[in-house]
Amino acid sequence: MKIVAVTACPTGVAHTYMAQEAIEKECKKRGYDVQVETQGSMGIENELEQETVDKADVVILAVAIGIEGEERFDEKTDEGKVLQIDPSDAIKHPVEVLDNAEKIVETTE
Repeated sequence: MKIVAVTACPTGVAHTYMAQEAIEKECKKRGYDVQVETQGSMGIENELEQETVDKADVVILAVAIGIEGEERFDEKTDEGKVLQIDPSDAIKHPVEVLDNAEKIVETTE
């Protein structure tokens, strides 16, 4: 499974990067291909290209604020392939987050 994610929190420090780490760790356990863009205090890091987004099976937006480039995910949103959560959910419950992402893929195929 190919997953792309964006993490962002209001201060752009701890939760942004903790959510990134939690998502990457759980994806690695499951053998999934994952790319996580962070929009934090250092600006945008690991920016997702449109082509990468288009090839993804599901998008996880672990964001507590508006993000730059949200229009990149419009098509996936229309397809029902976007899971929007709070960054703290990714940090505290990564297993459930990935389970929900899997369900999205199963129901939209």
